[in-house]
Amino acid sequence: MPEHPVLEQIGSFGHDLKRPECALAHASGLTFAPCWHGYGGVSLIQGDRTLHVLARAPLRAFGDEALRPNGIALDADGNLLMAHLGDTRGAIVELSPNGESRIIVDTVDGSPMPPANFIVTDPDGRLWITVSTRLTPRSRDYRRSAHTGFIAVAEPGERNARIVADGLGYTNECIVDVAAGCVYVNETFARRLTVFDLGPDAQLSNPRVHARFGHGIYPDGLAQDADGGLWVTSIVSNRVLHVSASGTVTELLGDCDPEHVAWVEHAWETDTLGRPHLDKAAGKTLRNVSNLAFGGADLSEVWLGNLLGDTLPVYRSSVAGAEPVHWQVPVTGWQALLDT
Repeated sequence: MPEHPVLEQIGSFGHDLKRPECALAHASGLTFAPCWHGYGGVSLIQGDRTLHVLARAPLRAFGDEALRPNGIALDADGNLLMAHLGDTRGAIVELSPNGESRIIVDTVDGSPMPPANFIVTDPDGRLWITVSTRLTPRSRDYRRSAHTGFIAVAEPGERNARIVADGLGYTNECIVDVAAGCVYVNETFARRLTVFDLGPDAQLSNPRVHARFGHGIYPDGLAQDADGGLWVTSIVSNRVLHVSASGTVTELLGDCDPEHVAWVEHAWETDTLGRPHLDKAAGKTLRNVSNLAFGGADLSEVWLGNLLGDTLPVYRSSVAGAEPVHWQVPVTGWQALLDT
């Protein structure tokens, strides 16, 4: 047996996707991805079928701003929740299958939420939200010194979230591992994977670095396999990495343009990194890989969310993923859209 998981390409799924940054797979075989067409919404993918479900109206409370979903999640009732990555403000927005949207969380510690990056639920129905930076535009914090990101938690039914971890280096995706009593989070421009102890009432303590990343690695997506291993996707260098329990990092997949990576590295080292460095898909087949979701009947498929592609690449893994908290929630309303 190999010492680390092995990936084999299956193909690419979905069509006409627009900024499918985050893939969310479900036991039904349905996969969700954010969609930035029109007022924004979600793309539903099942086999060779793709349907874009768009919001009927812009976000009135935000000055008619279009919904710009980044991370997405399903709650215990199968409602789709989206982390709104607005230009200056963020929120958690619920989108229904008929295109109706409503803001369900929009403040943090009583103040307006900055642009929201990611959302995940826990078994108690809490919403875990990451905010990458308090700076606007966000590109001002594409820095080694980034430290204004945070993790916040909203209790079920509460419109205000509370910060449970602060001072993070461009907070990205996180994993809430209730069984192990810890929370993992990627800090993209600090280039590290950090772990906290998880206490009662979603309290976090004892932060420590689980893995540091070197040349060309900007950790974005984060997932967990059934063996407890962590999977990290890197934007810029288009890499998928495995991080062991001891923090050992192994590259599983790469589609890297060395010249592009060198250009970005120089900008990162000289504090000149900006949007142009991230808005180029420099790989041959991967398009700025930003996320990873385990799916398929046995959770051994790996779906790769990306910033600049119009499909989702899918691979077969020799190690299955850990079953996410949303895996078996009802999605009949969404499934019905594809069945009609």
